[in-house]
Amino acid sequence: MNDNSLDRIPEIHGEMLMNLGRQDPHVPLEGRLKIHAAMEAAGTYFQWHEVNAAHAFSRDEGPRYNPALAQQCYGIALEMFKRG
Repeated sequence: MNDNSLDRIPEIHGEMLMNLGRQDPHVPLEGRLKIHAAMEAAGTYFQWHEVNAAHAFSRDEGPRYNPALAQQCYGIALEMFKRG
């Protein structure tokens, strides 16, 4: 894939919300640090939340679903959208 998402971060002009699971094997610590650093370097306006959860913890099906954490993250997202 020619995914250049990190290179395109400077093109983002709205607020970003990052809700990430610390136990997500798809985005390990090194990847999270790289994303965070790129957003900081670009001056991106963002919120960053890491929770003790696996990949897809907010998807309301499957064994990784964590309803309490999902509800918290939905609340953060709704608050952001209400401000926008």
